[in-house]
Amino acid sequence: MRTPFSLLAERWQPSAAMVRRAAFAALVMSVVIVVTGGAVRLTASGLGCTTWPRCTGDSLTPTPEMGFHGVVEFTNRMLTYVLSAAVGWAILAARCHRPWRHSMTRLGWAQFWLVMSNAVLGGITVLTGLNPYTVAGHMIAAMALVWVALLMWERSKEGDGAPRLSVARPIHQLSYVLVAVVGLLVAAGTLVTGAGHHPGTPQDNKIVPRIPIDYDRLAQFHADFAFVSVGLTIALIFVFAAVKAPPAAKARTKELLAVLLLQGVLGFIQYFTDAPELMVGLHMLGATLTWIAALRIPLALRTREEVALEQLPTQTPQTAAV
Repeated sequence: MRTPFSLLAERWQPSAAMVRRAAFAALVMSVVIVVTGGAVRLTASGLGCTTWPRCTGDSLTPTPEMGFHGVVEFTNRMLTYVLSAAVGWAILAARCHRPWRHSMTRLGWAQFWLVMSNAVLGGITVLTGLNPYTVAGHMIAAMALVWVALLMWERSKEGDGAPRLSVARPIHQLSYVLVAVVGLLVAAGTLVTGAGHHPGTPQDNKIVPRIPIDYDRLAQFHADFAFVSVGLTIALIFVFAAVKAPPAAKARTKELLAVLLLQGVLGFIQYFTDAPELMVGLHMLGATLTWIAALRIPLALRTREEVALEQLPTQTPQTAAV
């Protein structure tokens, strides 16, 4: 069965380098959308557009009366289309590359559906008046997108062979424990946000609900996960040195430690200076980079060899439509 994708693949075969660039562009845009989403909240523009999918009940775009906040919120919505274009480029590049790597195409489509579902979740966040739990879910879904985008970029530099571990399995599993703890660290940060100083609207707006837990306790809860993350990272540095892990894994673990320590400094400054907007924005960017740094460690502990062309799956009517 011929599809528009298969017809395009007959006329355009991008290089492996172009596939890597496309995957990297999607990753960059997934980080950008996190940062700009944070800017919406930090500029108190979360309800700059009062409804969704339109900006107002009568207008798709912000009206002059909505001022700065409407422009900020609407701009962030428009960046979703830029993100979608980057993901679309990654999908097409992966689909048209020869040989066709089905795993890469699936990762591209996974990003597409994450973008679409998170756009709907963002709309629900507006319609519920910036409920802190939907705001937290919106952030976590964005981190899931970063995860898949990173995986596609890393896989674009590898073959399609079966993964082979470079270290003993328990050590590889320990790296995933570190990823899980860093994930909980990020999730705890969303709870601090939900109870914190920046609800996403002007401070005189008392309608926006907040998480009914003491802010200081949530901040300490978040800090506890940071201490555990730093401890596990230092432990992995020593373990990797003892077992002679691949140099890439050692380097990535040290990078994670540096980002975690910088995040800790930013977090303490933010807490003791009453969470200024710039510091919170930098902390959100740092959270995304911390997540990426942690995810890259397990990926450096295994290798995937190239598969001979004749060993690749042949195209079937079922896979031709992917």
